[in-house]
Amino acid sequence: RSALYLPASNPRALEKARSLDCDVVILDLEDAVAPEAKEMARAAAVAAVREGGFGDRELVVRANGLDTPWGAADLAELDAARPDAVLVTKISTPEEIGACRGVLGRHVPLWAMIETCRAILGLDRLGAASRDLDVPVWVIGTNDLAKEMRCRLTPERAPLQPALALAVTAARAHGLSILDGVFNDIADDRTLHAQCAQGREFGFDGKTLIHPSQIAAANAAFTPTPEALAQARAIVAAFDEPDAADKGVLKVDG
Repeated sequence: RSALYLPASNPRALEKARSLDCDVVILDLEDAVAPEAKEMARAAAVAAVREGGFGDRELVVRANGLDTPWGAADLAELDAARPDAVLVTKISTPEEIGACRGVLGRHVPLWAMIETCRAILGLDRLGAASRDLDVPVWVIGTNDLAKEMRCRLTPERAPLQPALALAVTAARAHGLSILDGVFNDIADDRTLHAQCAQGREFGFDGKTLIHPSQIAAANAAFTPTPEALAQARAIVAAFDEPDAADKGVLKVDG
């Protein structure tokens, strides 16, 4: 439901992450880390993975791209450290997934950021490659996608909605999970709740976040309500009735 980015270069953030109510902690080596701090951040992320203490939270590390001076070393060291997954950025082609998998090996799941125009135009091929190369999760990078499209990233995200719908469709076609992009205005709690609800309506599994204050809104939006759970259980129970064995359609609660 909630995947929180934290800069791996920030020791206080790493310690705090062990007690936050998010489902996923993403230790960031990319956007949140300045070039001169990249190697220090990588060492801190590897140490955090090996130290553990994150409880039930999935621990994911976002690596720099292979087209940067740090990407290959990131993947090689994370292959040895074995986090729950490694998130790779700006994946646009199946070949790029293959290149990352070639460096990381098959021991650690890859997650892929979908954040380029080329990726949106090749979602079906990316989905097939993701299924074949153990990439179980996509993460939408709305900031970079909007930048490349040269569109306005409004709270309603109208220019991005076709791309968001296509990405969810492709993920489902290939059996993948998919997380929505971040909301940038930390102080705007009302719009955050609205955008979390929008992501749930689109069919996303959860939302990526940039601040701990956003966790509660994402968890609330992507947790089934008691009413939804009751309805689902009523439907299951109705189909379990002996006289429903040969029926394809049932009437439940009207």
